Amino acid sequence: MASLATFNFVTFLIVLASSLHFTADARRLVESDQPDQPLLFQYHNGPLLSGKISVNLIWYGKFKPSQRAVVSDFVTSVASSKPTIAQPSVATWWKATEKYYQLSKKPYSLAISLGSQILDENYSLGKSLTNQQIMELASKGGQKNAINVVLTSADVAVEGFCSSRCGTHGSGLGGSSKGHNSKFAYIWVGNSETQCPGQCAWPFHQPIYGPQNPPLVAPNNDVGLDGMVINLASLLAGTVTNPFGNGYYQGPKEAPLEAASACPGIFGKGAYPGYAGDLPVDATTGANYNAHGVNGRKYLLPALFDPSTSNCSTLA
Repeated sequence: MASLATFNFVTFLIVLASSLHFTADARRLVESDQPDQPLLFQYHNGPLLSGKISVNLIWYGKFKPSQRAVVSDFVTSVASSKPTIAQPSVATWWKATEKYYQLSKKPYSLAISLGSQILDENYSLGKSLTNQQIMELASKGGQKNAINVVLTSADVAVEGFCSSRCGTHGSGLGGSSKGHNSKFAYIWVGNSETQCPGQCAWPFHQPIYGPQNPPLVAPNNDVGLDGMVINLASLLAGTVTNPFGNGYYQGPKEAPLEAASACPGIFGKGAYPGYAGDLPVDATTGANYNAHGVNGRKYLLPALFDPSTSNCSTLA
C-alpha cells in the first residue's frame, strides 16, 4: 500500500475519484492511458442494482445536524423530480447511470431513495477502524434492497484512509428470512477535513502535489462535508453499476475504474490536472457548483463516464 510520500499527481487524482482500491496496477493503468485514446468499459455480465433501493446512512462519530442535512439532502436529490429544482440538477447527473442499464440490455427499474439514518455518536468501535469493522457497521443498516453508507467523522481513523483511499464500496453477506445468506451493498466515506483535505476534499482545498491553483469555495460552506459528497457521489455511481465486482468496470477486478473513478478530477468542461473545469459561481457566496439539489442546496459532483460515447460527461 502506497505511503503519502510516494503519491504522484496521477495517484492523487485517482484518490480524488475514490475508486475501490489504489494499487500499483491501478496507477500503471491510468498512467499508461493516452488522453486521445477512448477508455473502453467492459460489462462483466454480473447484476446491476435494480428495483427500489433505500440508501441508509450510518453516522459514526460526531456530526452536526447541519452536516447530516448536506448529505441526506444530496441522497434525496438523486431521485427528486420536483419542477421547482433549477437545472442542471442532481437528478440530471444521476440519469447518466441509465446508459449502463440500457447497454446491458437488462430491464431498467432502479429507484433510489433516502432510507433510515443511524447515529453512533459514542464511537462504539473506537476511533480507529479496520475494514472488517466498517463492514460490521454497514451491516447495521437494512440488508435487503438497500445500500448502507457508513460515514466517519473527522476524528476517526480508518484503515487505508488518506494513504490509499478516500472511501470505498463493496458487498457483504446478510441473513434472510429463509435462513440463506444474501449479498448487500455498502459504501464507506470518511471526513477528511483534518486528516487529508488536500487529497480527499480537493478542489475545496489545495492539493498536496501538482498545480497549486487556489481552492474552490465549498457550496455548503463545509470543506469536509462537501468533499464527502463528491466521494459519496462517485461511489454511489460505482455501486449501482458494479455492486458485486462483476458489473461495469475497466482494468483489473482488484483495482477497477468505474463510472466516476474513470474520470478523476473532472467536474466541468475544460478540466485538466489541477483545474476542476469551468463551473458556475454562486453570486452570493462565491462558491462553485454544478448541480442543484433539494432545499435550495448546490453541489459539486464528479463527471461520469458515458459508456455509449467513451467520454467523461459533466453537467457544467
